[in-house]
Order: sequence, then structure tokens, then C-alpha cells
Amino acid sequence: MSVPRCLIAAPASGAGKTTFAVGLMAALRAHGLNVAPFKAGPDYIDPGYLTLAARRPCHNLDAWLLPPERVRVSFAHHAAGADIAVIEGVMGLFDGYSGVADAGSTAHLARLLEAPVVLVVDVSAMARSAAALVRGFRDFEARVRLAGVLLNRVGSPAHAALVKAAVEAETGLPVLGFLAADERWRLPERHLGLVTAPEAGDRQTWLEALRAEFEACVDVERMLELAASAPDLPEADSDLFAGFPAGPPVVIAVAHDLAFNFIYEDNLDLLRAAGAEIAFFSPLESEALPRGARAVYLCGGYPELWAAQLAANERLKAELRAAHAAGLPIYAECGGLMYLTETITDAQGVTHPMVGLLPGGSVLTPRLTLGYRSLRALSDSWLWRAGETGRGHEFHHSVWQGRPATLPYLYEHQPDVFRAGPGLEGARLGNLLASYTHLHFLSRPELAARFVAAARAGVHTEGVSECPDSRESTPARAIKA
Repeated sequence: MSVPRCLIAAPASGAGKTTFAVGLMAALRAHGLNVAPFKAGPDYIDPGYLTLAARRPCHNLDAWLLPPERVRVSFAHHAAGADIAVIEGVMGLFDGYSGVADAGSTAHLARLLEAPVVLVVDVSAMARSAAALVRGFRDFEARVRLAGVLLNRVGSPAHAALVKAAVEAETGLPVLGFLAADERWRLPERHLGLVTAPEAGDRQTWLEALRAEFEACVDVERMLELAASAPDLPEADSDLFAGFPAGPPVVIAVAHDLAFNFIYEDNLDLLRAAGAEIAFFSPLESEALPRGARAVYLCGGYPELWAAQLAANERLKAELRAAHAAGLPIYAECGGLMYLTETITDAQGVTHPMVGLLPGGSVLTPRLTLGYRSLRALSDSWLWRAGETGRGHEFHHSVWQGRPATLPYLYEHQPDVFRAGPGLEGARLGNLLASYTHLHFLSRPELAARFVAAARAGVHTEGVSECPDSRESTPARAIKA
């Protein structure tokens, strides 16, 4: 497979990878090229900006969540037909699962895809020292091809020229351009990272200004040459997006709005490949689940920021309670779990009533829970078989308080570099499976097949407890025959 490609990396988070990746994609599109965007690691926010720039869905490539061959399969599948692929790295170039190896890092991904790496360096407080930093990154791992450097937050053209001369003289690597220290290019942030692209206001005007600045200050043609120097990749042995059992299409309702949008694009692609018709709905605004829905997927997001509006949508909350009482499979991750508890207490200490299928409440805290997870399913369900293992990722500031000890857990998390010992997590309440752990279905494609099979199978009433309001609520349109 021959796809020109480059990987935008940095020494650390916050150096400007997203801004440079977005600027490059916008400039390439202005050159008439079809750009395939990718994001390294378990990120749900940056892909929104990359999708905006490329006008093509961004897919995550995670070298720890996915086996190596599936990283390559995903890349080959989603880069097909593109003129060039641009991959934004995660954290620092060599930051991965542990401190003694780079599994799951941007460097690991660069090796798997044999992609030339362009290093974005924040030089706002340095000059010749940038050369020492770049040399260290060039020499740290011989199997990673560091092919060029981009300078961020330069103070002036003279500063840029000074750093460029030092880096090129001391490392032999080309400095391909720079962006000035200008607040116009800084993306807005909040407690889980960047403000999501749909919330960020007029991004098109910002994108056009960034593209113009990028073309003025960065050698786009030289970057194209570097991308074209990437060697051919071997053809994938199989296409994991094909070969699912045939069956009639079935509607799966997927939450998607300003409050819920943390989802891997591959999860949706695999569900569609397995026979699902994805019908998006908004817990903020929809009064009912999509017509004909046979399962519900509540992904992560920022429900704490929209808790008042979520609380006010009583009709949708009643629809979800009715769907659960009728036995529809419901799968909730992180923000979705929060929404299904009885209450969300936001960062200002205000408590808002939620769906109430899960006892207890979600409470925002200053502490960030973050990291990869190795998990084991504790019981048979429509999604898992008891004892099966998998990998996932957690990223949240909330805790679930008041969880009954009698409520069955969904997973046991294994000890790893993020946890000193095993821990129980998630919940299973009849047809409802909920967890703080985000899953990438490409790590276990059978999960997508089971999701669709459960939706096709219809009502799953075993173990479903009656919801307090289910007898009074209007039957959900989603569960009508």
C-alpha cells in the first residue's frame, strides 16, 4: 500500500501539535489534495478539529489498545483513496504506557506505519537550546525517523531564523517553518483538554486564517516531499470491517450532541459493517429516541457542563427508562454512565436530576482519573462472555457516589502501571451495561457483532428491574413494533 504520510509529534503535550496538524491539513486541502486525518492515542476531542480541517472523518490509531496488525488495517482502510495521510501524535513523542518502554506512544505508532516524524517544538523560551533538544529526540530511538522540525511560538522572524540556524547546523534536520506566538492560534481549553470543535464558535474563520498563516510561514511543498518519502506498507491480510454475519439492518440509537460526542469513529464504522443503521439523537434536545431503535449507545462527553439542560429534558429521560424496562440493550460509557445515574453534581456544587436507572449520583471532583485499563468481564452479557479480557481507557473528573454494593460490577481491572492492585468497575443492570472505561471496538471486533446481534434479537427482559416511572411514561416510539 502506497500512501504518502507524515506524523506530527512534539516533545510534550501543549507544544502545538493540534494547531500544526490542522494548519497542514487545511493547507493541503487548499492545494486540492484529499487528506486522510488520524489521531494517535485515546483522544476524542482533537479528532473534531482534524475532521474540520480535512473535511473527512478522523480515526484514532492506538498502538496500545489495538494489536499492531489492527493499527495497520485501520490505517489502510481509512487512508484508502486519499492523496496523503496526516497523523497527529499524542503527548510527547516517546510517552506511552510505561516509563521504561514506549508501547502505545507516538514513536511506537511511527514505527508501525514507517511514517516520517516532524517534531513541533515550543521555542518561546529558548534559542540554541532547541538544537540540543532536537538532537536528543533525533538520537533517542534509532528506529524512529525524525525527518524535520517545526517551530511554535516564535517571538519574531529574527528569533525564528536564529533557532532555525542552530537546529539545522547541529542536527542536520530541516526546519520546515514556524508559527508566531499569537493568541489567535491558541485553541480554547477546559478540564478535560480542548473545548470541543462544535462548541468553539466560528472555527471556519479561524481555520482560514490559520491556513493562510501556515502557507506563508511553513514550507508545505517540503512537507509533501517528506510524506512522499514514506515506504510502501505491506498489504493487510484481512479487512476487519468486512466478514460480519449477514442479517437484516437494525437501528442503534447513538447519543451525539454538545454533551455527548466522545466516541471512536471506528466503533461506528464497525457497527455499520455489522449491520447497524446508526441513528443519532440528542439527550439535550430530542424528545424521543429515534424511531425503530432496537439498542442505545450513550457515549462519553461533558454532561456536567450541560446538566441543567439534560435534567430539563424529562421526555427523553422517560424514553430511556421505558426502553430499559422493555429490555432494549443499553450501553453507556463514562459521560453516558453519569447521565444514567440519579443525579449529576457539577463543579459549582449544583445537583441536577438525571435518568435514574443507576442508583447513586455522579459528582465532579478536582481529581482526574486517567489511564489505560486492562479489564476482565465478570459475567456473561449480550456484549461480553465471562472471563474475556480486553483493553480500554479512562478519562474523567467525576466519581460515582452512592453505588449500592449489591449492584453487579461489569469488569475487574487488572493491576498495571496505573493501579497498584485490581479494582472492580462498571455495572450491569439487566440489559444495561455501563462503565467509565471507553472501549475501542477494533480491539475486539466481535463486540460490534454482538451489539448488533443483541439489537436484532429484540427484547432482553431477564434480570431487568422495574423502573419507578416506567408504568406512567408513554411507551417509547423507539420500541414500538
